[in-house]
Amino acid sequence: MKMFVEPPAIYLHKAPVDFRKSINGLSAIVESEMALSPFSGALFIFCNRQRDKLKVLYWDKTGFCLWYKRLEKAKFKWPRKMPGSTITLTEQQWAWLLDGLDITLMKGHQPLHFSSVT
Repeated sequence: MKMFVEPPAIYLHKAPVDFRKSINGLSAIVESEMALSPFSGALFIFCNRQRDKLKVLYWDKTGFCLWYKRLEKAKFKWPRKMPGSTITLTEQQWAWLLDGLDITLMKGHQPLHFSSVT
């Protein structure tokens, strides 16, 4: 997903939320259930019980933004079996989730760190 922001982090709230909640309700979930600051600039991803809708909340320095996506025929492969109530995603995992891929099965190459070429 191309957004207008470069988020410092991407957090996924695993449990489904009541999609009647908007900015204030989702911000309260970020603070109380995720124990994070909604003012950090990070993306906070929420899904409904049917897993066919997403809401993404973020702070863009002048106010909150709320992004909404509804799938017409499919469901998001929500990582329900991963441990913890909040999952930190990479940008690649976020893209995979939006593309309909199961992020629990997708594994990229492990980064290598060298201090010398010899």
